[in-house]
Amino acid sequence: MAAILARARSMLSEADRRAVAVAAGEDGARFDEPLARHTTLKIGGPADALVLPATVEALSRVLAVCGARGLPVRSVGGGSNLLCRDGGVRGVVVSTRRLRGLEIREHELFVEAGVSTGKVLAVATANELGGVEFLGGVPGSVGGGLIMNAGTTLGEFKDVTDRVRSLRIADGSDVVRDNTGCAFVYRGSALPADEIVVSAVLRLRPRRRAEISADVRALRERRAQREPKGVHNAGSMFKNPAGDFAGRIIEAAGLKGTRVGGAECSPVHANWLVNTGGASAADLLALIDLVRHRVHQTFGITLELEVKIIGED
Repeated sequence: MAAILARARSMLSEADRRAVAVAAGEDGARFDEPLARHTTLKIGGPADALVLPATVEALSRVLAVCGARGLPVRSVGGGSNLLCRDGGVRGVVVSTRRLRGLEIREHELFVEAGVSTGKVLAVATANELGGVEFLGGVPGSVGGGLIMNAGTTLGEFKDVTDRVRSLRIADGSDVVRDNTGCAFVYRGSALPADEIVVSAVLRLRPRRRAEISADVRALRERRAQREPKGVHNAGSMFKNPAGDFAGRIIEAAGLKGTRVGGAECSPVHANWLVNTGGASAADLLALIDLVRHRVHQTFGITLELEVKIIGED
C-alpha cells in the first residue's frame, strides 16, 4: 500500500523513470524509495527516484538527463546530517555514497565524496600523513563533511582542503574550486546547493603514526563519554552559538531527556536529538521547535540548525 501511495504522488512519468534508470547504469536507480533506509536518523518518506551512481561519469549523465527533462534534483550525500520529512521528496534524489575512489599522491589525498571519514583517517594514518586527526570525531562521508566544514577541536576540513570538484545540477558540468573559493566558515561553506560535490584533494603533512594515533585516541575517548549510543541520530542538531555550547544551553533550559513521540533530546548529550525507535519526522521537527522556542524564551538565544531538512510534510 505504501508503494502504491508513493507512486501516486510521484511527479515522474514512466518515460522519466526509464531515462533516469538508463543514465544511472546498473543498479544505480531506485523508485519510490523510502529515504528512512538511507539516513542515519532512519527517518524519511519516499523519493520519487533515488539515484546512487557508481561513477562521477554516471552522475553527470543523470544530471544531464534530469536537466533536459526538467526534473528537480536534490543531493543527500551519505544521509548522515539530514532530516527528511515524512512526505518524502518529489523528483530525483542523488546519493553519492557509492563514489568511493581514494588515492594517495605523495602528500596529497584524492578522495571521492562517498568515502567515509573513518576510511580517510585510516588511510592517512597507515601512510603516516597528518592533518585529518579531527576525523576521529566526525561521522559520515567526505562530501557532506566538506559542505558543512565538519570538524572538532583538532581541526576541520578547511585546514586540509586544497581543491573541491563538483557537478552542476542543471547540466552535469564540472566546477573546480580552490580552498579560497570554497569560503569555509564555522560549520559551513560557499559550496552551493545547485551543485553536487563529487571529490576533493586534501593536502596532508608527514607525521609519525604513533603521534596521530595518540591524538585520535584521546579525541575518541573524550567524545565517547558524552555521545549517545544505540540510537539513530544525525550527530549534533544545532550549531554552537559564539562563545558557548548548544548542549550546555539546552540542558540549562531544562530540556535534557525531553521527548516528543519517538524523538528525544538525549539524556547523554542535550544537543543530540535522537530517534529512540519509530520516531517520525513530525516528532523530531516538533522537538526541534520546542527546543528552539524554550532556549530563546529562557536565554534570548536563537539556535541555528546544523542538520539539513528536506522534503514535504
